[in-house]
Amino acid sequence: MTKTLTSKGQVTIPKAVRDHLGIAPGSEVNFRLGDNGDVVIERADGEKPTGRFASLRGSAGPGMSTDELMALLRGEPE
Repeated sequence: MTKTLTSKGQVTIPKAVRDHLGIAPGSEVNFRLGDNGDVVIERADGEKPTGRFASLRGSAGPGMSTDELMALLRGEPE
């Protein structure tokens, strides 16, 4: 992904990268030099990248068992 630097030294972080890091407007990020000389961008809060659906993970509860679901799909009486 190639981006153009503005005269103020700013660049837009691509949406795919923002989504991968799980950052939104107002999020803080750190820039650091990696061991091999690459520049690394990471969340300032130290959290690992989570993606945009991480906050929803596990929110549905345990749900039905496989047997209950199959009975429901087959229209079997309880």
